[in-house]
Amino acid sequence: MAEPMLKLQGIHKRFGNLEVLKGVDLEVGKGEVICILGPSGSGKSTLLRCVNLLAPPEEGEIFLEGQDICKGPGSGSGESSWNLDFVRQRVGMVFQQFNLFPHKTALQNVTLAPQKVLGKSKRETEEKGRALLERVGRGDRHGPYPETLSGGQQQRVAIARALAMEPHVMLFDEVTSALDPELVKEVLDTMRELAEEGMTMLVVTHEIGFAHEVGDQVVFMDGGVVVEQGEPKQVLDNPREERTQKFLGLVLER
Repeated sequence: MAEPMLKLQGIHKRFGNLEVLKGVDLEVGKGEVICILGPSGSGKSTLLRCVNLLAPPEEGEIFLEGQDICKGPGSGSGESSWNLDFVRQRVGMVFQQFNLFPHKTALQNVTLAPQKVLGKSKRETEEKGRALLERVGRGDRHGPYPETLSGGQQQRVAIARALAMEPHVMLFDEVTSALDPELVKEVLDTMRELAEEGMTMLVVTHEIGFAHEVGDQVVFMDGGVVVEQGEPKQVLDNPREERTQKFLGLVLER
């Protein structure tokens, strides 16, 4: 079997006395889309932040393309500049809030990181930035500042910004929850296209239809642990665990 793109083993994360993750195991194959469901406070977003080292775990191991990112390339443990460089060049993340720079245009938001972090030229990054904005359906909106864009447009610019770093894995943290209902579809369509192109994705979401249609695996979390995991048809249509059944019942009633 091929080595997983991403492998989490025994991940624990605490904030003070609060233990948010209590031993999470997860494997993600190259090109897989993993949809993570669960109630507020279940640890979903924290899990994503562990993966990109925004919130490094206190215990456990995270292997990205075979490298233990909780340790450096040599011996010894703990976060290092090597870890961050390795992860930032391979993992992109899109947040619930768009977090675009308000004083920069859509194109400037997309090109800033490749110029500053990867050292690419303005000409090269602008050419690729325009292509990425075209790819996410914003090819006609290079010049506007974020305040002139709708929420859906801003979120797609945020996706283009993450893609500009040429990530191998994309993390999506409830990226539609701050959008008006009519804007949700355009963002989900962009994510569907990425999945069809073979992008490895971890998606924290309450969009059950998206999880059913696009997900290769669905993970249900509660209380900092994985309660149930499997193919969408099994977890969403015929969940085994009572806690999963209750959660889906509440979500599908809305």
